[in-house]
Amino acid sequence: MQTNLVLSHLKKHGQLLDMDIAKATGIALAQVRKSLADLTLRGEISQCSVTHFNDNKRIDAFQCRISGYVPPVAAGRKAGSNKAPESASSD
Repeated sequence: MQTNLVLSHLKKHGQLLDMDIAKATGIALAQVRKSLADLTLRGEISQCSVTHFNDNKRIDAFQCRISGYVPPVAAGRKAGSNKAPESASSD
């Protein structure tokens, strides 16, 4: 049931790298990658491969997020113009 744990971790924490999921959940990276492949096939997540370089060391990883997730609108003022439209004066 590692797949359900990986999915719930992504739902809680948002977009993450596979190595971050493995570190946070304590699941082996190979098992996390198998779970992510299964979730991708089921269409529950989307993932892309990324490459980082740390001190000239290449690090290949997968970045994952929940498919089709749109976060709720935040409370408070919204961006945009608050100006009232100018009325044309007729002389």
